[in-house]
Amino acid sequence: MLKIAYHPIYCHPLPEGHRFPMLKYELLPEQLIHEGTCTKNNFFEPVRMLDEAPILAVHDPEYFYDLLNITLNQRAARKIGFPLSEVLIEREITIADGTIKASEIALQQGIAMNIAGGTHHAYTNRGEAFCMLNDQAIGARFLQKKKLAKQILIVDLDVHQGNGTAQIFKNDTSVFTFSMHGKHNYPFKKEESDLDIELENNIGDDEYLSILRKTLPKLINQIQPDFIYYLCGVDVIVTDKLGKLGLTISGCKARDEYVLETCKNNNIPVMCSMGGGYSPDIKTIVEAHANTFRLAQDIYF
Repeated sequence: MLKIAYHPIYCHPLPEGHRFPMLKYELLPEQLIHEGTCTKNNFFEPVRMLDEAPILAVHDPEYFYDLLNITLNQRAARKIGFPLSEVLIEREITIADGTIKASEIALQQGIAMNIAGGTHHAYTNRGEAFCMLNDQAIGARFLQKKKLAKQILIVDLDVHQGNGTAQIFKNDTSVFTFSMHGKHNYPFKKEESDLDIELENNIGDDEYLSILRKTLPKLINQIQPDFIYYLCGVDVIVTDKLGKLGLTISGCKARDEYVLETCKNNNIPVMCSMGGGYSPDIKTIVEAHANTFRLAQDIYF
């Protein structure tokens, strides 16, 4: 059975008019259950981690405790883009726990997912762009420290470069970071991933999928990963307010289908975090995200 991390805390109240579509975290599980893709049994609730070790294996203690105590300086807090609160930080820790637990499940079942996550702009010592703790980096380090995985590949197909992830694993050959993102998009000062593919504005389905199909098999052959983290942001679609690319919803679905089938055919466990999506119509965001879960159900179960 497909297992999905979800907790009501994911849908955090924001000031009216805030550009982050927090409502998607409530609507997405409702949609999956309503259409019959999932039942309530598919979902499990992560918890606020009592053990801070997995977080401190990635993030500087001073930064983490400043988050916990809401003592970040104003400039650092402003870069995050959310009004800081104890509940918001608890939400972030809960998301990270969801990714850790989904990683363990993926080792047994081939795949597991988190309704939220993909917080790839979180650095070792700072957060930015709605990201405070880097959930997939935390998951990767957890698996390695528990000796559950040695060589990990992070496939980041969000429209924005995974700059925090690139910084965290710089000079670390045990975690290969692959980011395929918009060239003319945030972050405007990019970090250096192990492999960056920068895309021009308005790239369409065929060209995008061609690049992906040429790249991913080569990476798997080269790296021989025993675990893959997939960041499947849907901000690549043409309607996205922050995207600048030109994929259709069906093109985004074909992307996910290719990645998941490649993981399954190579017998590599994969953990999926949802990443970004900022289309003006929340229905478009939910539909694009829901496709990833539908595909996971069809391909694996």
